[in-house]
Amino acid sequence: MAPEGKAPLDAIASALRQERERAGLSLTEVARRAGVAKSTLSQLEAGTGNPSVETLWALCTALDIQISQLLDPPRPRVQVIRADEGPALHSDRADYQATLVASCPPNARRDVYRIAAEPGPARESQPHPPGVIEHVVLSAGRALVGVTQEPVELGPGDYIAYPGDVAHVFQALEPGTRAVMISEHS
Repeated sequence: MAPEGKAPLDAIASALRQERERAGLSLTEVARRAGVAKSTLSQLEAGTGNPSVETLWALCTALDIQISQLLDPPRPRVQVIRADEGPALHSDRADYQATLVASCPPNARRDVYRIAAEPGPARESQPHPPGVIEHVVLSAGRALVGVTQEPVELGPGDYIAYPGDVAHVFQALEPGTRAVMISEHS
């Protein structure tokens, strides 16, 4: 099924371009690996041409993806935990609560950032290398955060996880917006 009502060729064009960019490959390199003309790949990414199953199969093999990803690309995995949600641990000796919002998978690396943002233009980020996941906990203010096409409004204490290997955004909606952002690399 074509995503969000797009025509099949438009969906294929968009998915091909996205997967090629995610892999960090040029048109020339993907065409070479697939054994197709660069002009053919360029036309397909532009939404023109009439790709055969064999051509699509060769391109998918070159990009190391399933053909279904061109016809029905997976939606980015986004997880939101609101301020009053999540498994909490309480102390017997103090007024203290720790809520687990994300555990670290094996062999992952994380960079932690404090974010200070004010209302105005959004901070738009281009896709990072494949496999990057970003985690944000908003501590003050309000912000739109996440995948560019579907950012989520967060308030103090809210958490979101989203793929950092697709275009994403952080836009403060109130003065004094503060957050902690963790960039996880596998």
